[in-house]
Amino acid sequence: QDQLVESGGGSVEPGGSLKLSCVASKITYMNCVAWFRQAPGKEREGVAVIDTSETTTYADSVKGRFTISRDEAKFAAYLQMNNLKYEDTGMYYCATGPILLSDGIFRCKLAESKYVVWGQGTPVNVSS
Repeated sequence: QDQLVESGGGSVEPGGSLKLSCVASKITYMNCVAWFRQAPGKEREGVAVIDTSETTTYADSVKGRFTISRDEAKFAAYLQMNNLKYEDTGMYYCATGPILLSDGIFRCKLAESKYVVWGQGTPVNVSS
């Protein structure tokens, strides 16, 4: 397996919850694991990222509602999404990449260009 496999997407009403999963391999499971999403007609945007020390960063639009986590033993990462809103609709992608030195600190950033392995995506549709 040389790519990431996402699952857990689906249709849910506003206020509902979904948990996305991302499974990698030993080779593709890197220091930074992130979730991105792309809404219809919009550019892809970063949602959340976690590094091996479990330091996390979230987009402002999902803070307090989404939680990213990872399981090193399973080469997996998860995105728990609560209190979903219409604007959360889109294709969700998992991506992994190396941790990079930035301003003297090793950190994972929510920028597409930093990620080298991507999954095919799992769709999330929030509708009533």
